[in-house]
Amino acid sequence: MKAKVLLVEDEADLGNVVKQYLEISDFEVDWLQNGKLAFEKIRKDPRHYHIVLIDVSMPEMDGFQLAEKIVGLGHDIAFLFLTARNEKADRLHGLKIGADDYITKPFDVDELVLRIRNIIRRIPAATPINRGTIVRGDVQFYKDTLKLHIGRQKEIVLTPRESELLDYLFRNENRVLRREEILTQLWGENDYFLGRSLDVFISRLRKHLSASKLISIDNVYGVGFVFNVQE
Repeated sequence: MKAKVLLVEDEADLGNVVKQYLEISDFEVDWLQNGKLAFEKIRKDPRHYHIVLIDVSMPEMDGFQLAEKIVGLGHDIAFLFLTARNEKADRLHGLKIGADDYITKPFDVDELVLRIRNIIRRIPAATPINRGTIVRGDVQFYKDTLKLHIGRQKEIVLTPRESELLDYLFRNENRVLRREEILTQLWGENDYFLGRSLDVFISRLRKHLSASKLISIDNVYGVGFVFNVQE
């Protein structure tokens, strides 16, 4: 299994070179040029990446701000800084935030690869990721075992169809979902009996999720539902 890297670098030439070199070195790389977009991607699936490489000087949200928000998620995500800022105060600040390394530009890409591999090797949180797990704020959904955890509440075991529906809702969060769309996409047809079953499943999930501070299911009269996920 390839290690997954998120590169956050707004300099196009450098980002392209680092991405290509890491891919040649057998990493799977996503590259974003905006700190806000990077945080949103991480927030939606904190365990998707083994490590995040962060440029410090970026518009809208700088690397230090991004790192602080990543740490605030509470999932021990590995990250290191790539930056032209080599002042001692900056290095200390980055390490105090929780960075696993601080590499100044220009740097040797072979050295970067070795440092990434060393970090991944020594951090348990960066070992193979459970692709069957969805984490959003105070909610953890384990698709493979049909289990739902909400904050400190007791573990909830879902039925297979409830689990299918919740997975679909997570994949389509914060948008209006028509009833007929849900039924045909999940179960292949839109009929009266499946529609009644859908209402029951939605009701059960809404009851479970009432314990969450960040997630809810709202009705859209005459249309369907919205699965609301707050940051």
